[in-house]
Amino acid sequence: MTHQKISGAILAGGLSTRMGGNDKGLLQFNGAPLYQHIATKLQPQVHELLINANRNQGIYQQSGYPIIPDIITDFSGPLAGMLAVLKNAINEWVVFVPCDVPDFPEDLVAKLWHYKQHAWAAYAHDCERAHPTLALMHRSLIPRLESYLALGDRKLMFFMQMIKAKAVYFPDPHAFNNLNTPEECHHWKYQHWELLQETA
Repeated sequence: MTHQKISGAILAGGLSTRMGGNDKGLLQFNGAPLYQHIATKLQPQVHELLINANRNQGIYQQSGYPIIPDIITDFSGPLAGMLAVLKNAINEWVVFVPCDVPDFPEDLVAKLWHYKQHAWAAYAHDCERAHPTLALMHRSLIPRLESYLALGDRKLMFFMQMIKAKAVYFPDPHAFNNLNTPEECHHWKYQHWELLQETA
């Protein structure tokens, strides 16, 4: 890694309403929970790995990574998890990846760092859609994020625009497919089973 030290965080603090309330990060794929697939790919890209989780914290703790719950306890979306992590990270910069985007790019951190230029935040864009939950943020944003949430605002993309975050383009929409429903999970499982068969 040629960039300065960056903390990484897996966002697993949501309610997973479209998954029937099941904790998405703990869904099993190929013998491991989904969050572990994210951790395996993210850990080599960062210098510290944290998990933002509000439920099943004892299970997540078995990973050995620090578990950071939301400070705001009303499940107020990814920004609440981001704030909690920013306050606990040991490094000035933190990259975030949600627990339901297992195919995110292996150069996510390097590319966000390289193309952020002078911005205090950067987020992934697949050339069609923005993906602001896959973001790099500086801890100096904590006061602005606290004020934003205190006003009752929750929209992540609006906050990114407000702080003039930089969009960084990854021309592969499939890399950012998120698993929101049981059907999407089954489809992803089947795709990866086929890939395993091809490489066996």
